[in-house]
Amino acid sequence: MYRKLVTSEQPAAMGQGLGIKSCDLQVEKNNEEHHTQAISSRRLIVRRGQSFTITLHFQSPILAFLPALKKVALVAQTGEQPSKTSRTQATFPISSLGDPKWWRAAVEKRDASFWTISVTTPVDAVIGHYSLLLQVSGGKQYPLGRFTVLFNPWNREDAVFLQNEAQCKEYVLDQNGLIFLGTADCIQEEPWDFGQFESDIMDLSLDLLGVDKQVKEWGQPAHVARVLGTLLHALKEKKVLPTPHTLAAQEQVLLNKRRGSAPILRQWLTGQGRPVYEGQAWVLAAVACTVLRSLGIPARVVTTFSSAQGTGGSLLVDEYYNEEGLQNGEGQRGRIWIFQTSTECWMTRLDLHKGFDGWQILYPKALSGGGVLGACDLVPVRAVKEGALEVTPAVSDLFASVNASCVVWKCCEDGKLELTNFNTKYVGNNISTKVVGSDRCEDITQNYKYPAGSLQEKEVLDRVQKERMRHRKHSSIHPPSCESDDPLYLFLEAPSFLPPGGDAQLSVTLNNPGDQEKVVQLVIGVQAVYYNGVLATDLWREKLSLRLSANHVRNIITSLSSSSFERKLPENSCLRLTVVATHSASSLSCFAQQDVAIGRPHLAIGMPEVAEQYQPLRVTVSIHNSLDSPMKDCEVSIFGRGLIHREKRYRLNPVRPGKTLCTSFQFTPTQLGLHRLTVEMDCNMFQNLISHKSVTVVAPEFSA
Repeated sequence: MYRKLVTSEQPAAMGQGLGIKSCDLQVEKNNEEHHTQAISSRRLIVRRGQSFTITLHFQSPILAFLPALKKVALVAQTGEQPSKTSRTQATFPISSLGDPKWWRAAVEKRDASFWTISVTTPVDAVIGHYSLLLQVSGGKQYPLGRFTVLFNPWNREDAVFLQNEAQCKEYVLDQNGLIFLGTADCIQEEPWDFGQFESDIMDLSLDLLGVDKQVKEWGQPAHVARVLGTLLHALKEKKVLPTPHTLAAQEQVLLNKRRGSAPILRQWLTGQGRPVYEGQAWVLAAVACTVLRSLGIPARVVTTFSSAQGTGGSLLVDEYYNEEGLQNGEGQRGRIWIFQTSTECWMTRLDLHKGFDGWQILYPKALSGGGVLGACDLVPVRAVKEGALEVTPAVSDLFASVNASCVVWKCCEDGKLELTNFNTKYVGNNISTKVVGSDRCEDITQNYKYPAGSLQEKEVLDRVQKERMRHRKHSSIHPPSCESDDPLYLFLEAPSFLPPGGDAQLSVTLNNPGDQEKVVQLVIGVQAVYYNGVLATDLWREKLSLRLSANHVRNIITSLSSSSFERKLPENSCLRLTVVATHSASSLSCFAQQDVAIGRPHLAIGMPEVAEQYQPLRVTVSIHNSLDSPMKDCEVSIFGRGLIHREKRYRLNPVRPGKTLCTSFQFTPTQLGLHRLTVEMDCNMFQNLISHKSVTVVAPEFSA
């Protein structure tokens, strides 16, 4: 049985004695065919360019009124002021001879008391909430119901079409995602609940889009993406709160979970939800992905490690450190972020030259006082790879973000700047996103740049340099030379990952190739750095003075213990190891640097890969305390769409050092299919420790 919508208490008269009793929008059937059943089972939500069926039930037999029915038409309209010129209103006959490129309707099945009508929206229809009306002779209209039109990546003629069904499922339908954090050498995953089909998200997304009054452009996915990118960026700038300075306040902040997009979007738009703080501001990319998917635009979150930001298109980035290797302010040419997240969306770009279809980067910028579109660019990934600066101004910034080189300067006590002998650090490494249909990481760096050292890379870099010179934006693409007549070479080796409660050995190698002994001043330091490259706090420093004989190599080993500073580490930070070596015979300092990801205790989930619907499922959760201090005030939260009705929280006993806590929970899965269980743990030693595991829920087997 499909839901019937009775249009009015009085039947809609279409002539003497004839009227509409009710209109059945066949919501369940239509939504399933349009891949929107996860959004709602009560409201009609369709994808453009694809037909849907409705059934008109007449008040009385219609055989005697067929001439009147030939003059009946349907009207679909959206927006505050619908009109034909703005493509927000369409009047179309119920006829098999309708325009194939416009709104059309045809009777599929008829009886003396009802008509089943197939309605097809144009493949380029304006998206949004629509009213459907019946227009009879004389122009009088009667409401039949309301429905919503979304983009359609399953339709070959739609600008957002995806050929691969698995990609449609991943980039439009999948509500469970992964965001990749950490460092280029140690990529870590964080489960994320996009939640684009939660009951209010589509409406919130359309409400946000409603700030833009150019409703006639809502049929263009590029326009919609730009508008949403701009508005979300503005909301982030307005709503993201500064991180508190005191440790107690920071711990309280962390209790505001950031595990999904929906609560953040609700907070930004309605004030009801979870706030976001500066240290968590990278979630903008995830929220944008949710909004785009909710409207039918394929989208994904991409992480670029070692990303040059704020360069103004320059291919050189300055970093400044004092004589002891402590980061000193922001460079004149931007900063290198440990990682930077962005949103890609898929579409055909009819507004650009051929070759720039496919993945587009949503590139929000600071509001400039212009129109809505002035604050967000939509940049083809292909344009970044080819260095096509003419496509849009933002290509220059994005090209630099993945192709720049770093120059390290030493800030002396007298205020002078000295160039260091630093092995060039290249950016744009391990550009990563989630693999389609799998909880694995995919390296898509080849989409953004040609292989290092290849002929294609050289050609692109030369072309970009010439283009910048033509626009009087000359800057070298090569770091300045720092050759010395009396060289000293410095090498740093360290693990990419520091386990919780563990130690790591740092190896510093000094090489004196000259024929004179050198007196070397060596400073080894550790500092915590936020994901955006900003110094968080200085943690540890060791100074050595040593003599290095001619033609001699010396290796210094030192140990780094996480227990000495683990409570001082802010969330979303990593360790930056620096080594500075100077010798009296040269004013040129040697500098080496490496970023180290910080490990956290492992939260293990024990759960079968397959479970039966409506049958109790037992799950075990365990954690080993490898820290020097007990874990107190332990609280575990478990949640999972289709598995648990609502989030459950449990208080657990303290875990002494060296001990393992193991507990179990039971719940009953209700929805068939693949679902993710997420477990989160908080205690006095850390917050937001997250783990996840997937389970396939199958129909129960009944014995005969």
